[in-house]
Amino acid sequence: MSQKFKVLWADDEIDLLKPHLLFLEGKGCVITTVNSGVDAIEEVENANFDVVFLDEMMPGMTGLETLQHIKQLKPQIPVVMITKSEEEQLMDEAIGGKIADYLIKPLNPSQIWLSVKRILQNRQLVESKTTQNYQQEFRQIGQALDEASTPQEWADLYKKLTFWEMEIDRTENKNMLEVLESQKIEANSAFGRFVKANYLDWVASLETDAPLLSPQVLREWVFPILKKKRPVFFILIDNLRLDQWDEIEPLLGAYFHVEEKSTYYSILPTTTAFARNALFSGMMPSEMASRYPHLWENEDSEEGKNKSEEEWLKINLDKNRIAVKYSYHKILQMQEGKAVLDQFHILLQNEFNVLVYNFVDMISHARTDMKMIRELAPDESAYRSLTRSWFEHSSLFELMKKIQQAGGEVILTTDHGTKRVNRPYRIIGDKHVTTNLRYKQGKNLNFEAGKVFEVKRPEDAKLPRLNVSSSYVFAVEDYFFAYPNNYNHYVNHFKDTFQHGGISLEEMIVPIVHLRSKT
Repeated sequence: MSQKFKVLWADDEIDLLKPHLLFLEGKGCVITTVNSGVDAIEEVENANFDVVFLDEMMPGMTGLETLQHIKQLKPQIPVVMITKSEEEQLMDEAIGGKIADYLIKPLNPSQIWLSVKRILQNRQLVESKTTQNYQQEFRQIGQALDEASTPQEWADLYKKLTFWEMEIDRTENKNMLEVLESQKIEANSAFGRFVKANYLDWVASLETDAPLLSPQVLREWVFPILKKKRPVFFILIDNLRLDQWDEIEPLLGAYFHVEEKSTYYSILPTTTAFARNALFSGMMPSEMASRYPHLWENEDSEEGKNKSEEEWLKINLDKNRIAVKYSYHKILQMQEGKAVLDQFHILLQNEFNVLVYNFVDMISHARTDMKMIRELAPDESAYRSLTRSWFEHSSLFELMKKIQQAGGEVILTTDHGTKRVNRPYRIIGDKHVTTNLRYKQGKNLNFEAGKVFEVKRPEDAKLPRLNVSSSYVFAVEDYFFAYPNNYNHYVNHFKDTFQHGGISLEEMIVPIVHLRSKT
């Protein structure tokens, strides 16, 4: 080891451990020895140590009692408990006391050394191995990027990029993050070309060559399991990206088995008004607008675009001849989440419960408008961390625990993801053009061709048209639309914000998971 680690070893038979002490000293450790728990506590009070070895059976104060005092004094110090006993209760107490390791006598020097190495060099070793593994896979990812030609291959590539982004993010120096980011940029550029070349064919057929799209989610993932005897909960977290799901998934590991984990493609525009309504209704937007004009709100309407979700859900259930007792809840505020918890016993009487949680989307929008939120989440890593923190302390997590206790099943997904945008793209339109930064709908749109996906005939994308000359334009990669008027102010305000509505891996390829309660 290049660093000299300070070790405190407490054992009433410390003289018998001389070979072990010499071995550790040979590895570069500085050892302080004591014969009792009282002396160990005194040393911890007066000096700093990198690791403490505690013999469990010492006269006077036991190892477990000493452990409690040390954790009160300096909770961050890793403590290794050493004992002759393999009694389960003793192990449970030691582990409950937040020990770093548990060793059983007789010891050998290499065993001790491995424990020290695991505790004190774990981060360094993990970082080195992560960097090495990513370097080995760098070429394979590049090859997959060049060869990806199907929706599933692109989904697999995005999963792999997300995996490595989070693995590298967990390392201290994040040396390879810049390299990975360059691969993500290249991937999004190629993915944009792929979507532009294939999207209209996907929505035209919704069959074999197309990915699973928003209108098919309930039919393919939810309706088949409604025939089971246990209650099914469909939980939609608005604006949840794949990396955000990966961040919160470990929190659910103690409560649920992951039956199936996959992705689907959000339709365009990747916004709540289009993608979520399509998901609940089982229809593309043009069909919703033509068949149910009393429910569909055009973008020039001042009414809320998602006020009819429950009605769309009922239409979808009726269309598929699903006769179940169900409920629908949209949670926008803390009080609404608590109200759902209070009436959980009523939800259990339903075969199907649908719940929409908007908090992640609220974080995204708040980050745009509030400097404080942008300071809290200055980058992708912090944005994920904020999502995890919310979920860990949310009414949704409490609801998930209740579902697990009741033996329910959960399908958890989202309606679309979001993209961190950095590059402005000039566009000109009249006052009726939609305000979204990642797509525009209107007439007489004027823009430089190239880094956009233009749909001149909305019906080709199964989108409604507001008037005869309406068209849609979607941003790709990390571009966002900006008007020439007051251009600099506009760009400065929206640059480095999270937006959705356009074409990117993060917006379109979104998680969907089937969770089964652990019993």
